[in-house]
Amino acid sequence: LQLFTQKGFAATRVEDIAKLAGISKGSVYLYFPSKEALLEGLVKRAVVPVANNALEMAASFEGNPRLIITMMLSMVAIKLEDPKLIALPKVVMREALVAPEIAAMYRTEVLDRVLPALERLIKKGVDEGYFRKIDPELTVRSVLGPLLAHITIGEVFGIVPKDGLAIDRLIENHLTILFDGLSVREGNE
Repeated sequence: LQLFTQKGFAATRVEDIAKLAGISKGSVYLYFPSKEALLEGLVKRAVVPVANNALEMAASFEGNPRLIITMMLSMVAIKLEDPKLIALPKVVMREALVAPEIAAMYRTEVLDRVLPALERLIKKGVDEGYFRKIDPELTVRSVLGPLLAHITIGEVFGIVPKDGLAIDRLIENHLTILFDGLSVREGNE
């Protein structure tokens, strides 16, 4: 992860990984058949458990989806405070355009599982009268988009708030704006 972050996925060689780990190149290949498999292993170890936790929370939740969405995004904010955990999405975002297999792997392991669960939560919120009549699929993009844009603006363009990425403050601010627009007001639909 350190090398992928510093040099980029494409520029990192398996020899570099072995040297940094203090093992032989053959030892790396004993556990990981390719550099892509190594990155997939990092995602499965660090990001998939966070996704699984969010999915478990969403599956059993009853009531106003605003609460579970807040809890899920707050959990993401806490996890992204860890430099090792935020490094993975950064690597994936940076490398996905030049290495489509990385994007496909991240999509399969994370997005194809998380997006439908969030969509179901939004739909349930609409069906139960907590949210206005909105498109659940597009709303999921509105829920997650600001977080992805925030990381991208910081990572790609180097524009970071004075106190760092401040993901917790971004999420708090975003949820206030989001829910005031999504929530049904008394007397209105």
